[in-house]
Amino acid sequence: MKRALITGGSGDIGAAICHKLASNNIHVIVHSNQNFSKAQNIAETIKQQGGSAEAIAFDVCDAEATEKALQLLSESGLIQIIINNAGIHRDAPLAGMNRKQWTDVIDVSLHGFYNITQPLLMPMIQSRWGRIINMSSVAGVMGNRGQCNYSAAKAALNGATKSLAQELASRKITVNAIAPGIIQGSMTENSFDAQAIKSIVPMKRAGKPEEVAALANFLCSDDASYISGQIININGAMA
Repeated sequence: MKRALITGGSGDIGAAICHKLASNNIHVIVHSNQNFSKAQNIAETIKQQGGSAEAIAFDVCDAEATEKALQLLSESGLIQIIINNAGIHRDAPLAGMNRKQWTDVIDVSLHGFYNITQPLLMPMIQSRWGRIINMSSVAGVMGNRGQCNYSAAKAALNGATKSLAQELASRKITVNAIAPGIIQGSMTENSFDAQAIKSIVPMKRAGKPEEVAALANFLCSDDASYISGQIININGAMA
C-alpha cells in the first residue's frame, strides 16, 4: 500500500484529497498544525469507511520539528506521495501589509514546501516511483489584489514545481501543481458572495473540493505517469 502525506489535510481541499486517495487503497497521513482534532476525525472517518489513515500535527515552517516528524513517519514505511497543500491567507494591499503578514504566508507555502519535500526526496528517488503535487492558486498565475504575499508564494511554488520536475523526471517521479480558482469552503465563503462569483467565474459557480481532489487523485495515478512539470488550473475557465 502506497503512503501519502497531505499537509493541511484538515482543511476543505485537503480533507477531500485525503478521502479520495484513501478510497483508492492509499494510506493517508492527515497533517494539521492548529486543528489536530479535525485531522484526527478525518483519519478516524476514513478508517471507519474501510480505508487506512493516521493523523499528525506539526508546523511545516519549523524545519527541525518537521524533520523529526518525517523521520518518525518514515519508520513506518516509505512516503511516495506528497501533497503540499498547507497554506494561509494574510490579505492586505501591499502598501498596508506589515512584514509579518508577508513572511507568514511565504513561510507556510514556500518554506513549508522545502521543509516537507527535501527530506523525503532521496528515499523516493531510490524507490524509483513518486508523486509530488503542490497546491498553487489562480492568484499565483493571474495575481490578485490584496494578495501580493500569497501570489508571490504560489508563483514561486510554480517555478519550483517546474524545476523539480526536471530533476526527477528520469526517476519516474512526477511533480505537478494544481492551481484552484474559487473553491467552496471556509477560506472563500467570507470573501465571495454568489453574485461576485457569477461575475468572476465564467462557469457562474464556485468549484467543489471534491473536484480538486479528483484531479489530485488522477495525478497520483499511473495513468498520469507522463504528466510532469505542469501547472494545472481548475477554475471554471477564469484563465
